[in-house]
Amino acid sequence: MPESLAVLLRDLEDEQAALDALVAPLPGTAWEAPTPAEGWAVRDQIAHLAFFDETATLAIVDAERFAAEVTAAFADFPAYEGGYLARARALAPAALLARWRAARRGLLDAAGRLAAGVPVPWYGLSMRPAAFVTARLMETWSHGQDVADGLGVARQSTDRVRHVAFLGVRTRGHSFAIRGRSAPEAPVFVGLALPSGAGWMDGDPAAADRVTGPAVDFGLVVTQRRHVADTDLVIEGPVATEWMRIAQAFAGPPGSGRRPGQFPRR
Repeated sequence: MPESLAVLLRDLEDEQAALDALVAPLPGTAWEAPTPAEGWAVRDQIAHLAFFDETATLAIVDAERFAAEVTAAFADFPAYEGGYLARARALAPAALLARWRAARRGLLDAAGRLAAGVPVPWYGLSMRPAAFVTARLMETWSHGQDVADGLGVARQSTDRVRHVAFLGVRTRGHSFAIRGRSAPEAPVFVGLALPSGAGWMDGDPAAADRVTGPAVDFGLVVTQRRHVADTDLVIEGPVATEWMRIAQAFAGPPGSGRRPGQFPRR
C-alpha cells in the first residue's frame, strides 16, 4: 500500500541526510573518484541530485518555467545533461554540497505543501504527490549507491528501501514499455525481507512467477545498480526472470545496468 506523504517526506529527508553524512567529510580528491556510472565521479552524482531536486521544486511551484526545462531536455538530452554537470563541475566540493543542501530543503518545503491527489508534472509524465516524492527517494537511494560503490564503502541498509521496492513493482509495465513491448499479463509475486527482518510483499503468493529474497537486492536490481546474477534473489518462472533482466524503476530510455560479476556476492 502507498504510504502517507508525511512518512515519505520524512524518509526522503533521512535518505538525503544519510548520503550527506557519507560525502560531507570527504577530502576534495575523493569527490573526483569515479563511480560505476561511466564518466561520472562522486561529485557528478551529487550534482545530479542537486539539479533534479531543484527542478522538482520548480515543477511544484512554477509549472510554466518547468515546462521550458522539459522542452530543453527533450530537444537534446545529452547537451542538457552535459550542461548541468559542467556548471556543477565548476564548483568546489563545499559549494556543491551547499547547493545540494539548499536544493533538498527547497524540495522538502515545497512538497510538504502539495495538495493530495493533485498531479505534479515531470519529464513526459505527471505523478501524484506520493509517487513524486517516492521517485525522489529512489533517486537519492540509487545515486547514493553509486557514491558508495565509487568510494568502495558499504552503507547501512534501512527499511527505507521498501519505497524503492514499491516503485520497482509499480514500474514493471514501464520496464517492458520502454523496450517497445507489452508486459506479460501473468502475475508476479514479490516477497522480500527488509533489513529489520520484517517482510514486504506484493501480489498473489500463489503466483507461479515469483521474486523473493533481500529487499536491498531487489532495490539494487530495479534501479540497475546490480545485475540480478550478483544478488541473493530467487527468481521463479519465465515472466519474473525476464522482468528482472530488464527491470528499470527510473524514467528515460532503457539503461545498460551493471555487468554480471561486476559486484560479486560476498
